[in-house]
Amino acid sequence: MPARNAAAAHLEIGRLGEDAASAHLEAKGLRVLGRNVVLGRLELDLVCEDRDTLVFVEVKTRAEGSLATPAEGLTAQKRSRLLRAAQCYLSRYELWHRPCRFDLVSVLVRAGAVQGVEHVENAISADEPRAGRASGWQPW
Repeated sequence: MPARNAAAAHLEIGRLGEDAASAHLEAKGLRVLGRNVVLGRLELDLVCEDRDTLVFVEVKTRAEGSLATPAEGLTAQKRSRLLRAAQCYLSRYELWHRPCRFDLVSVLVRAGAVQGVEHVENAISADEPRAGRASGWQPW
């Protein structure tokens, strides 16, 4: 039973973080196109538009007492999955012609309330090397 409560609390903190990230980005003028976009076994937390640029946003939420910062959750493996998910999204919606960037929104939650939101534009580069692959990710 305790594992179920811990899992429910983790999901609630994640939802709270994504809500805060969406509101923060919209206040900055970005338009949220999708939340929790599932692409096969991959997922994009948020897909936004910043004028003519598609923005793939990874949201990392941490509760008080967490040993890692939200930004530390953006591991090399997570970055690779984010790049693959973006490729799937661009292919599915035939959007390869659009400029893109990858942002990170870090959210700190304390006592069930959002204490801080930090938005980092261009948090990862689409050209960074991935395990077993050459750098570069677009087909041209």
